[in-house]
Amino acid sequence: MALLIKNIKKLVQIEYGHKEKVCGKEMSEIQTLDDAWLKIDDGKIAAFGRMRDIDAMKEGNETRLLDASGRMVFPSYVDSHTHLVYPASREIEYVDKIKGLSYQEIARRGGGILNSAKKIQEISEEELFESAMERLEEIIRYGTGAVEIKSGYGLTAESELKMLRVIRKLKDSSPLAIKATFLGAHSIPMEYRNNQTAYVDLVIHEMLPRVADEGLADYIDVFCDQGFFTVEDTAKILEAGLRYGLRGKIHANELDFSGGIQTGVKYNALSVDHLEYTGDAEINALLNSETMPTILPGAAFFLNMPYAPARKMIDSGLPVALASDFNPGSSPSGNMQLIVSMASILYKMLPEEAIMASTLNSAYAMGLSDQLGSIAVGKKANVFITTPIPAYEYMPYYYGTNKVETVILNGEVV
Repeated sequence: MALLIKNIKKLVQIEYGHKEKVCGKEMSEIQTLDDAWLKIDDGKIAAFGRMRDIDAMKEGNETRLLDASGRMVFPSYVDSHTHLVYPASREIEYVDKIKGLSYQEIARRGGGILNSAKKIQEISEEELFESAMERLEEIIRYGTGAVEIKSGYGLTAESELKMLRVIRKLKDSSPLAIKATFLGAHSIPMEYRNNQTAYVDLVIHEMLPRVADEGLADYIDVFCDQGFFTVEDTAKILEAGLRYGLRGKIHANELDFSGGIQTGVKYNALSVDHLEYTGDAEINALLNSETMPTILPGAAFFLNMPYAPARKMIDSGLPVALASDFNPGSSPSGNMQLIVSMASILYKMLPEEAIMASTLNSAYAMGLSDQLGSIAVGKKANVFITTPIPAYEYMPYYYGTNKVETVILNGEVV
């Protein structure tokens, strides 16, 4: 059944042509349409226009009508970096952080990622699936229409495959657009701490072939940072991934200037993510590349870390994407409305820039900007209708409450 949304106060982030991504000052130039209508048919955006011209549009007998008076319509958020398949929360480590332990100190004593990895081995695929589905339903209510989910809490071949099979089942069961990323190189297991090369070999020669054989991943990722995987490790893993047709998406420069950004660019990674430590050399490496710089405000906020220089990156002409980093240890929230607020409050991004970064540019970071991230004819109809709000700037301004009233995914009200 077709769907017609009428009397839209403002249709936000429209496109009359398709753009892959938006860079620099153009990020502040979003297009809107006042007093609008939006037609959805066969799961896609079919047409839109002003209410004064609606008589020229044929509704059809099978068209469902929605009245959006006083409300705005946005493209759904695209969350291009999460770890939302996990076995249990880690609030005890949260208390350790309050007491003064650093992320690295918790990791060195077997906490953090290794804590989740131990529990992954003990939990069933069905339990993992059910808990992840609850999180997906939660982020849908906050306006997310697409999400990337990583493995990385397995750190053994069987546990990594378990996670990726759960993600495949989520793809089949959820209305969200989902991409799976193989992150076997998320941390070094305790038994390999004195022989990191052997673990890199395990990722490349045992895990990766099995992941590829089952077709479980869309991308491959490496945590290239201080105390985790080196530039040399990262290069080997990315090269191996490319041999299996898996493009890179890199955790880079969260903890220090690691060389991860430059390595990501060298191997044409789709995105480099975190970026708390980004200077002129890193910005210059990213300029004119096909790699999307992706900032994860939730992690820097939760860990009380330096904030990535988003303002400098945009002013230098770079594109920027935003994602939640939803995970149990360093960003236990998938609320993209909150991420957009953080982008404006903490990173000094204009509301328009934050909207662009959480829609079209983050869709690029998932390889989906031809399908999602803006309201354009032919794109997938993943949109949301807000509660009555005065202006689109109200979205980042009025933080802490859910301003999404109606969610439409694949052309269906959910």
